[in-house]
Amino acid sequence: MSTNNRRSFLKKSALLGLASAAMPQYGFSTNTKTNTEMNTNTKRPKVLFFDVNETLLDLTAMKESVGKVLGNRSDLLPLWFTTMLQYSLVSTVGRQYNDFGIIGAAALQMVAANHNIKLSEEEGKEAILGPLRSIPAHPEVKQALADLKKAGYTLVSFTNSSNIGVETQFKNAGLLDYFDQRLSIEDLGKYKPHTDAYDWAARKMGVQPNECLLIAAHGWDIAGALWANWRGAFVSRPGAQQYPLAPTPEIAEPNLTLIAEQLIAIK
Repeated sequence: MSTNNRRSFLKKSALLGLASAAMPQYGFSTNTKTNTEMNTNTKRPKVLFFDVNETLLDLTAMKESVGKVLGNRSDLLPLWFTTMLQYSLVSTVGRQYNDFGIIGAAALQMVAANHNIKLSEEEGKEAILGPLRSIPAHPEVKQALADLKKAGYTLVSFTNSSNIGVETQFKNAGLLDYFDQRLSIEDLGKYKPHTDAYDWAARKMGVQPNECLLIAAHGWDIAGALWANWRGAFVSRPGAQQYPLAPTPEIAEPNLTLIAEQLIAIK
């Protein structure tokens, strides 16, 4: 390469480098919070928000019902749940809204069809809605909630389930009296983990996002909350995993008792 050509090449490379540095990198997170920053927040949150299904309520009892209509394939329950979540987000992105239970029944039909199992819409609804509204709380939940309430925390349930659905669940599980308020995305029409859902919940409680802490057993829910500038506590129930590309929540424990102990220790 001649001297003049080399100079021209270097000049073009420098210009391209500058352009690349200034160009937005679409598709990548711009969250600048480090794990250290997330874990050094020792100020007590003003409101504790709780996801409901699996975080507070044990879905194990649903396996028999869902497995029965899926040809006794209880192993398909995780696939059904993730399909239900997927299509709740498809609805949100498409500016549509259907009750979470209705989406769940539709997702069950899809899973059944993919495994050559015949399942009507009515059979899908019956397999889900009945058991879902009568599932029990995890063993440690009531005592942990009572301890947090005694420590002065404001407790709010925050769920993708409908208002009537979560009210029925709490009545049957004996959890109604532990919460100061129940919030359902039904009143917004956008499912978690859409950022608008967390912003809306914070406004409903009259607090700033960084004054909210979500307690959930779903990596996608904790990720959504942290991206909305909330704080988070992850309940690592069996099979639950955090999303590796999201910030790390300040608390992660296998049950609500251990999470409550850490929150109560914050003065």
